Amino acid sequence: MPTRFDSLIARLRSVWKPAKQPTAPRAYRCQCERPVFFRNSECLACKAPLGYEPERAQVLPLKPGPTEGDWQLWHDTADPPRLYRRCGNFDSASGCNWLVPAAAETPALCDACRLNRTIPDLSIADHEALWRRIETAKRRLVSQLLALNLPVKSKLGDDPERGLCFDFLASPPDGPRVMTGHADGVITLNVEEADDATRERIRAAMREPYRTLLGHFRHEVGHYYWDRLVRDTAWLATFRELFGDERQDYAAALKTNYEQGPPADWPQRFVSAYASMHPWEDWAETWAHYLHMVDTVDTALSFGIDADDVELDAEPWGTDALWRPDAPGAETFLGFLNAWVELTGVLNEMSRSMGQHDFYPFVLPRPAVAKLQFIHLVVNGAPAPAPAATPAPWAR
Repeated sequence: MPTRFDSLIARLRSVWKPAKQPTAPRAYRCQCERPVFFRNSECLACKAPLGYEPERAQVLPLKPGPTEGDWQLWHDTADPPRLYRRCGNFDSASGCNWLVPAAAETPALCDACRLNRTIPDLSIADHEALWRRIETAKRRLVSQLLALNLPVKSKLGDDPERGLCFDFLASPPDGPRVMTGHADGVITLNVEEADDATRERIRAAMREPYRTLLGHFRHEVGHYYWDRLVRDTAWLATFRELFGDERQDYAAALKTNYEQGPPADWPQRFVSAYASMHPWEDWAETWAHYLHMVDTVDTALSFGIDADDVELDAEPWGTDALWRPDAPGAETFLGFLNAWVELTGVLNEMSRSMGQHDFYPFVLPRPAVAKLQFIHLVVNGAPAPAPAATPAPWAR
């Protein structure tokens, strides 16, 4: 007589993960057809070398090229084939698996590693492990930014005025604590954030529902892209309608936030408590959530999971919640948003099944939906509209 477990296995084999083509670049396969993943530099099954090709946004199997140190893609049929080299940080503690064109100067750094201005002092115990975790999160961020066709230029040479770079710093024993933040294209990260126990202690002390390396990067890069995509552009007036006037005193807002906490009604108006502090932080928090949503849904679709596979009764958002219901692609964005609500409802229950924190410990209020659509249109290069004569209901 079959057991309950036998029945479960039979159901999984028949209905779980039906065969589909990946629709977004987060599921990859080796030349042996075994699955490989974003961080892999070698297939665990057939031992084929692997590399991430940022232009194709794929982890691909490699074979040796005509010259030592050169590689070509396993299935490349071009004549002559395009040749690559490993990133100069491949053999470092960061273990970068990205590829660079073979014509680049040697040792060449990849598009992600070229953004580093300061790395942790590797002579200090534990810094190698912390740096590896930091780079793993940063490469995921950069791969997504490139896939979204956002400008990603290094401040260290490509674009000194408007480019981006990273400082990964440790607080000195007798000096001031390094603060994670952004200023003029420089994103600073305190390396202690890569220590799980330290980061969890900070999260609990600050009563945050979520705190990760990737979350830090997505938030801080949001400040950078506000400077690049909104400030001094036609989007600024509408930004102020939705998020508020960023010219208000930031230092005063920060002081009020830490002394008095967020306003009591923040859950009805903001994506997080921290977003209520200042319009810049509202933008950065909402931007980070947009990147969370896009990458998670892309990953789900890559592995054959979509809204059709999720059975969860949730009240869907309607067009009345959008900032611009008449914008091109508004219905598509709304479908994406409602798929996210369904998907995270199930993923939260799966996390609870393992005794873990919720996968997505947030509830999106109506004003946040409008702001998310605003960011979606900015990211996708939509034309900026003329400012409204009076604030829309979701902006009040």
